[in-house]
Amino acid sequence: MKETQHKVDQWIQEHGVRYFNELTNFTLLTEEVGELARYMSRVYGEQSFKKGEEQHLVKQKIEDEMADILFVLCCLANQMDIDLDEAMERNILKKTKRDLHRHEQNEKLKK
Repeated sequence: MKETQHKVDQWIQEHGVRYFNELTNFTLLTEEVGELARYMSRVYGEQSFKKGEEQHLVKQKIEDEMADILFVLCCLANQMDIDLDEAMERNILKKTKRDLHRHEQNEKLKK
């Protein structure tokens, strides 16, 4: 993630003029998640594509939306001086400690 955060920062410095403020970036993040949700609901959910939508490009569109989400998340992390590698390590340790056997014992997951 360090490399990705650095690439995002370089892009902002070279092409983006400056970072949008944190609230704007958070709003953009939710917008990008919504765009991903739209494709997910049509591919994996019960919604259908509208007439004329390019269904053959769905995988590419999902990948692009995921990358948009990661880009904006990196912007926020950079602005807030958050090292996503370190944050993920702490998060995985927290989940491991909290959920060590939880999912193995979940009857709903054994179906």
